Amino acid sequence: MRLVYVATDPLTAYRLMEGQLGYMQRNGFEVTVITAPGSLLEQAAQREGVTAIGVPMRREPAPLADAVSLARLVRTIKRLSPTIVNAGTPKAGLLGVTAARLARIPVVVYLLRGLRFESATGARRVVLAGAEHVAGALAHRVIVNSESLRSRFVALGCARPSRTWVPALGSSNGVDAARFAIDDTRAAWARAERARRGIPDGAIVAGFVGRFTRDKGLVELVRAFRAAAERDPRLRLLLVGEGDGTDPLPDVEAAAIESDPRIFKTGFVDEPAAFYALMDLFVFPSYREGFPNAPLEAAAAGLPVLGFAATGTVDAVLDGETGTLVGLGDEQALSEALLTYSRQPELRARHGRAGKRRVQRDFSRERVWAALADEYRRLAHERVPLRP
Repeated sequence: MRLVYVATDPLTAYRLMEGQLGYMQRNGFEVTVITAPGSLLEQAAQREGVTAIGVPMRREPAPLADAVSLARLVRTIKRLSPTIVNAGTPKAGLLGVTAARLARIPVVVYLLRGLRFESATGARRVVLAGAEHVAGALAHRVIVNSESLRSRFVALGCARPSRTWVPALGSSNGVDAARFAIDDTRAAWARAERARRGIPDGAIVAGFVGRFTRDKGLVELVRAFRAAAERDPRLRLLLVGEGDGTDPLPDVEAAAIESDPRIFKTGFVDEPAAFYALMDLFVFPSYREGFPNAPLEAAAAGLPVLGFAATGTVDAVLDGETGTLVGLGDEQALSEALLTYSRQPELRARHGRAGKRRVQRDFSRERVWAALADEYRRLAHERVPLRP
């Protein structure tokens, strides 16, 4: 059974499909992955043992280039003649789903990881929202990576409930819990790394992993942290990642990240797993998500997670059990929650243990992959597109 994955960026294949492509290849599917050309696409294909095809695609709207990309996708998909096409990310979702329908593929799936238009404004919001509506309307099945995102997608009129489905308990690729677990070797490295970076003994380190952008809540995080650190001098902030020119921070917060001696940043890190061991708690104040990976990774490392009660994050964090959720954009509540965790080590430990158990129990990669494979087989067996 031929299965084709379509995404815009090679990084999606390399990171967000890690393990899944190979699993499908070993379990009855002949897998091809299509993204824009790039070395990461070739590396992903070699690692997973699948076929890779590069088709130029731009992440942002570009009508003429998009038309060329669509034509190339139609030709490529027709030549491959798969049973199933799975297209994800807004641009590749729109182009991939449209191309698969034009190529008359029996089963066309749109993989929804999040709604980019939720934090967009003006014409950009209209374009992104339109892409979601078209992809949702054309796909035979919309696979959504969390229940809260599914509810939001349906409420916005992008698809009918009967055409949407969440694999297992959510997440598009699950979590390799062992990869983020903190053993003696990693703990020793973390102690040495803290000392190397000048983080003092006894510091309470709040950590963040991701892009330094407004929609990831970095403005509120920096403000909330600085307010909390004035009241508890032990607090430190570790930022793992780098800025993103598409959604830059205001000058004040960008300058604070560079100049505040209580804030430490790593720059881009190819493999962030070890850095969770430097943290005492994890903060994820994102404004929009599908089902975010970082909170589950932090939980797998035994950390409590603090964040905004945003779409997707509400599925990743159980408020009062594995972490704490505060109102969207409420930096004062975020600051107070930081102080609560800094002053209550037993609460940090309890929420961290609960989060780790939950990740191990509910979000293993194999559980998510098996659910996806079963759904692919069920849809393929029907051989008739689901009707709206």
